[in-house]
Amino acid sequence: MTAIAMPKPDEAVLARRMEIVKALQAIVPGEGVIHDETEMRPYETDALTAYRQMPLIVVLPETVEQVSRIMKYCHENDVKVVPRGAGTSLSGGALPLADGVLVSMMKFNRVLDIDFANRAVVVQPGVTNLGITRAVEHEGFYYAPDPSSQIACSIGGNIAENSGGVHCLKYGLTTNNVLGLEMVLMTGEVIRLGGKHLDSEGYDLLGLMTGSEGLLGVVTEVTVRILQKPETARALLVGFPTSEDGGRCVADIIGAGIIPGGMEMMDKLAIHAAEDFVHADYPLDVEALLIIELDGPEAEVDYLIGRVEEIAKANKASHIRISESEEERMTFWAGRKAAFPAVGRISPDYLCMDGTIPRRELPKVLAGMRELSEKHGLQVANVFHAGDGNLHPLILYDANQPGQLDAAEAFGADILRLCVEVGGVLTGEHGVGIEKRDLMPEMFTEDDLKQQQRVKCAFDEKHLLNPGKVFPVLHRCAELGKMHVHKGQLPFPDIPRF
Repeated sequence: MTAIAMPKPDEAVLARRMEIVKALQAIVPGEGVIHDETEMRPYETDALTAYRQMPLIVVLPETVEQVSRIMKYCHENDVKVVPRGAGTSLSGGALPLADGVLVSMMKFNRVLDIDFANRAVVVQPGVTNLGITRAVEHEGFYYAPDPSSQIACSIGGNIAENSGGVHCLKYGLTTNNVLGLEMVLMTGEVIRLGGKHLDSEGYDLLGLMTGSEGLLGVVTEVTVRILQKPETARALLVGFPTSEDGGRCVADIIGAGIIPGGMEMMDKLAIHAAEDFVHADYPLDVEALLIIELDGPEAEVDYLIGRVEEIAKANKASHIRISESEEERMTFWAGRKAAFPAVGRISPDYLCMDGTIPRRELPKVLAGMRELSEKHGLQVANVFHAGDGNLHPLILYDANQPGQLDAAEAFGADILRLCVEVGGVLTGEHGVGIEKRDLMPEMFTEDDLKQQQRVKCAFDEKHLLNPGKVFPVLHRCAELGKMHVHKGQLPFPDIPRF
């Protein structure tokens, strides 16, 4: 069970478990409903494995009609629903509920339409991120957002968390590359947002859905933009004697008007772990390593490489190596892409944090994390999207050592508070989920959070979709319209809150 407070399970729903199982089996026949405890075990957690909770039931629909009927049934019978993609979420966004139906969308795994003329692909939400590129690369196209988990993560999950990746600096996050969605509301209604056309009329509900963490609807179809592969792409490995030097180099490159295809940074602990794992020939005598990729016409790339070299040298770079072949460029990236599993080899457990800061604050925040490491008595390996200031500190701990998980959580919370303090935000691409839920007041006022919940109420008045995530205090929708606090006393004290 998770130690993080979640809504108290509804005993009436728990008592109706087998009745709900039979109702769902009528909607999704065959092996589409899982209710045996052993068979449900793989769904008890997502990639934030420190927290686990068995679901009430798992259901694997295969058609939009089935999803619609599941949602309609759950709405009418007050049963909570947790949507799930590939389960690679790092914020606990897909953590099940003891009284909730977990709806896995991984049987929605087909590429439906490839339209090179419109540079668009229509896929089901269970298609992997890398699977989209694989489907179009024979014509020289690719899908730009590329999270480290792209070989496994689903495009539906990318929508939920607004995932990024190493190339999001130049080509944007998921929200900048999604053109349209089909989604099922909690009431079972099926709606479409956007499409292959460039602009949509009315409110930007497509933007609202992207990054909504499964709180507003279940995505059943996605239309994404694909891009032509650049004519040339080359990468530089640049090592620095201090992380602060590397941070200043990042700010200077962007300040010079150069937007690399990708710009990633690793500190010494991450460099050594990645090199031992992948053997990418990284320099081991540096404190920080930048991987900077430049793409476009060959003449432009050659020119920009020269400018980046000058900026790096001005920031005390002690090691500069430029890729001379496509194979060497991919080797540079192989270590960065494998950094998370590589760190897993040097520590029994780790928490992967996710916060975003203004680029100019990189030196200050990196120094601050070193101080926090000493304060909490735990090591931290830094791997992050340096170009857009999206940090991914990996806090190393041993769950078998009493108190270390608590220390890791406290360390992570302090890092996120530091991000907000310097003008940043709590998350860049992993989402809030349960991991950052109780830190939301560090960034938002009570009025801010209530306004966000009013949006949820417009889609899910009963709070049945993924409750317990994102919002630290649960308000009934009726309260949000008329709540008045007098001398600190909340009205209706009998209404459960968490």
